[in-house]
Amino acid sequence: MSFDTQDSVKGNDPERVVISAALTGALTTREQCEAIPYTPEEVAEEAAAAREAGAAVAHIHARTDEGDPTFSTETYREIHEAVRARTDILVNFSTGAVDEPVETRTDYIREVSPDIAALNMGSMNYAKYSDRRGEFVFDQVFDNSFSEIQAFLSAMNDAGVKPELECFDTGHIGNIRPLLKQGGLTHPIQFSLIMGVLGGIPATVENLAHQVRQLPDDATWQVIGVGRDQWPLVGAALSMGGNVRVGLEDNFYFPEGEMAESNADLVARAARMARDVGRKPATPAEARETMEVPE
Repeated sequence: MSFDTQDSVKGNDPERVVISAALTGALTTREQCEAIPYTPEEVAEEAAAAREAGAAVAHIHARTDEGDPTFSTETYREIHEAVRARTDILVNFSTGAVDEPVETRTDYIREVSPDIAALNMGSMNYAKYSDRRGEFVFDQVFDNSFSEIQAFLSAMNDAGVKPELECFDTGHIGNIRPLLKQGGLTHPIQFSLIMGVLGGIPATVENLAHQVRQLPDDATWQVIGVGRDQWPLVGAALSMGGNVRVGLEDNFYFPEGEMAESNADLVARAARMARDVGRKPATPAEARETMEVPE
């Protein structure tokens, strides 16, 4: 396989890399990794440490103090205030959920106004299969209709929030067409290319190059590798001029197999990899400029 690195850069900054830290996720637990933050204060501390390690964006799912997923506007507000009290990192809120009303998930976007919000771009089977156990760990349908996508876009536009398009497969990228024609979505677009979820596109470098070729010329993009395939994808994206996301939501482990003790540990490794290919981690201000995130 070969590809033109300059073409692959698209709208990204070829000299700087925007590193996002996915701090907690919705399904990860402390039984799996003790470092998973739950409370607003814990999330804020992880965000500040990730910023010091080289992250420019913190991707956040709200949790209860016991670790259950929550879509409480007040909890998201507490998280936002706690993060802002500690660091200038850009705040990115998740909007994804199974069997949770759209109205609930748009309320905290409108009321809290994070810098960025994730926008899932299509429906899919969403599962995890254990080869060792020979059974599914979970098996869900992740439902994201066009009407729901339009509702999220409307809320983000009203609140001055930059949508980040979460694309788990090639068809999700193509779903931008009607949204552009209707005017709800406008260029330049920020994409997250999520790879390695069962039901979505497999996590290979060849598939990453294919995904990037589908993007508009002025798009900015990052790769999100789920599980231990994350690190080869981080290396490929850095070489292609792309941005990257790491963090305990997506993967607990270093390439050598050792479990990370914090989100900052994973960010520091990604930052080191960026420097090894001649790129510098972007500051939040530089990331805002690159991705054209509203002030």
